[in-house]
Amino acid sequence: MTLPTDRIRDASRDAVPRATYNRIDNGLYDAQSDLWWQPDSAFHQLKAFLNPARVGYAQRKLFDNLHLDPRGKRALEVGCGGGLLCEEIARMGFETTGIDPSARSLEVAARHAQANGLAIRYAGATGESLPSPAATYDAVFCCDVLEHVRDLPQVIAEIARVMKPGGVFYYDTFNRTWVSKLVAIKLAQEWQRWAFLPPNLHVWDMFIRPWEMKSLLRQNGLEWKEHRGMKPSVPLPRALGYLRRRARGELSYAELGKRVHLVESRITAVMFMGYATKQTRPISPTEARNG
Repeated sequence: MTLPTDRIRDASRDAVPRATYNRIDNGLYDAQSDLWWQPDSAFHQLKAFLNPARVGYAQRKLFDNLHLDPRGKRALEVGCGGGLLCEEIARMGFETTGIDPSARSLEVAARHAQANGLAIRYAGATGESLPSPAATYDAVFCCDVLEHVRDLPQVIAEIARVMKPGGVFYYDTFNRTWVSKLVAIKLAQEWQRWAFLPPNLHVWDMFIRPWEMKSLLRQNGLEWKEHRGMKPSVPLPRALGYLRRRARGELSYAELGKRVHLVESRITAVMFMGYATKQTRPISPTEARNG
């Protein structure tokens, strides 16, 4: 399939306008860094709510589909925060590095990894400028991060640069649809009857449509494989009931995490996850434009 010219141009756009980027509160990751591993915190929901789906999917694609043996292989997580996913990656068997711009979150991540006997290397950096030579990593993970960065094309270019030929890029992010605005912005952040995330944690204008992601991957020599969605593990009315009980103080975050989490789905209207592999030959300009 050939993408319309305006779509290619849009997917290759420059950095997000500063006024839009400034609406997102990335300072939360410094201000609330001590909460990453606290069971009764909104941040810990990333582990309880998201990790079951994303980790299970990544393991199946890496090991069952691609038959990757992690022993002696290097993995990078871009935007690792307090290490909630990095520790899962390390337990898969990879030599793991996590990068993040939040120094306080990295301190928490390093302490927790050491306490749990995990040899994870952490470094302060942004996705737009990864502190690694070209062709360093066999696998790169970037989860719940791409919708937070100001220069998405540069982040994807940097990820492609540090990947080895044949390496794997696994990611998840939010789709920019009216459904995601309703669920991820209004319900999760703004409507206090159900809200369970801090306000301004996400900005809808920075969400990414699947075709935009596929276009950026192609332009950087990454071969897109598939996209899958995520949905609650329980029926929506029951999930809303749990959220209402938490908002009223009848359930803690820890108790909420035991009752509902995300599972893999065909529905990509709110969130989608996927993976791509790095081509072993240079990509031509024509291939970058065409599907």
